[in-house]
Amino acid sequence: MTSHVEIDGWKNSICFSASHLITGHKKCGQLHGHTYAIHAKIYGEKNKDDIILDFSTIKKLLREIAEELDHKTLIPEKNNAVTILIKEKKVEISANNKKYVLPLEDCVLIPFSFTTAENLAEHVLNRLIEKIRLAENIKKIEICIDEGVGQGAGIEKMLDQEHET
Repeated sequence: MTSHVEIDGWKNSICFSASHLITGHKKCGQLHGHTYAIHAKIYGEKNKDDIILDFSTIKKLLREIAEELDHKTLIPEKNNAVTILIKEKKVEISANNKKYVLPLEDCVLIPFSFTTAENLAEHVLNRLIEKIRLAENIKKIEICIDEGVGQGAGIEKMLDQEHET
């Protein structure tokens, strides 16, 4: 029987504020920001201690990921409409006929074409999988990123294939 544990990012203060732009989008093509919350559901079989994964472990890892993104400018590194030049600890971004120069330490390169809530959810999911020591009992992880209260996007990944040898 599969069960799940669930973490609400708003209620557990697993949030981050960040700026981004979405090239080609009339309104969101301008540099702007949001306060985001990270939500997670982890599905699996209960282990010998009758838990799937300890809540404190999940929250700690999600907070670490939120901290990586907090108060940063999120830059889509695979967007052909965005030119990124990194030099002298600065990031020069050219997009939408504008040029932005930011300190490198204030930026996070996101390995997608756009920094949408959908892609941020996938980025967080990938980072969580990198950070977590997945036990055999974990079968699926769902991540949702709220871009403000009441609107968000999510992704899920089955992990059975992760355990194959």
